[in-house]
Amino acid sequence: MPEGHVLHRLAQRIGELFDGHPVQVSSPQGRFSESAALVDGSTLRNAEAWGKHLFIDFDAPIPTEVLHIHLGLIGSLGIAPTAPAIGQVRVRICDGQWAADLRGPQLCRLITVEQKALATQKLGADPLRADADPERTWQRVHRSARPIAALLMDQSMFAGVGNIYRAEVLFRNHIDPHCPGRQLHRESFEAIWADLVALMAIGVRDGRIDTVRPEHSPEAMHRPPRVDAHGGEVYVYRREGQPCLVCGAPVRHEVLSGRQLFWCAPCQRQH
Repeated sequence: MPEGHVLHRLAQRIGELFDGHPVQVSSPQGRFSESAALVDGSTLRNAEAWGKHLFIDFDAPIPTEVLHIHLGLIGSLGIAPTAPAIGQVRVRICDGQWAADLRGPQLCRLITVEQKALATQKLGADPLRADADPERTWQRVHRSARPIAALLMDQSMFAGVGNIYRAEVLFRNHIDPHCPGRQLHRESFEAIWADLVALMAIGVRDGRIDTVRPEHSPEAMHRPPRVDAHGGEVYVYRREGQPCLVCGAPVRHEVLSGRQLFWCAPCQRQH
């Protein structure tokens, strides 16, 4: 499932290409034709991401003027110069020069501005949003008996954080992933948050997840670059059994709260 930086990157690109422009909205696949017709020909006025959700606002003379998208596990939103639609395109947004094609989303619906507000109220602080409120998240973390590795994946607390960023920020800050939220030190929480803000912004800029510090890069360590379609250079994610880039111990792996967890026991002892 795409992590939050992917949705923010898509929102930026949609804004660059379509904001303030009349657009054609269609459903080549046919499953969204009725809804697409309601905003077809209207002006796209804003695209924004909140966590793993994308909201595209149209200047349409109807109550349902916001396209709400969640890509889920297999969804994609490709943006390219206009050409005939290929495959199962649920929604196409086009201005004659560029087309944004949505395929296989978990969620795709037209909603009102009020429904959008209700949807975002259920989401936690997004490290990529200027209006994020990490204090509210800290208060919930501080009261929880759940391990911090599980809390980081809770979208009602940390919107947009996925498995890669979860594993990597815990490693980079030496934090035991099994530490209950109520035992996590305030300084550790603030370090996690600051790291998420910095790393996810780099993800938006570069379009990939890189988390290793310069001294642990392939060039500095004279090692081959990592080859993995899931991300760039990382410390522990999907590196189970391989030597830790810092201490050399084997990277560990387990399933925690239904998701794959990767960590280094010697390096991650802090709370």
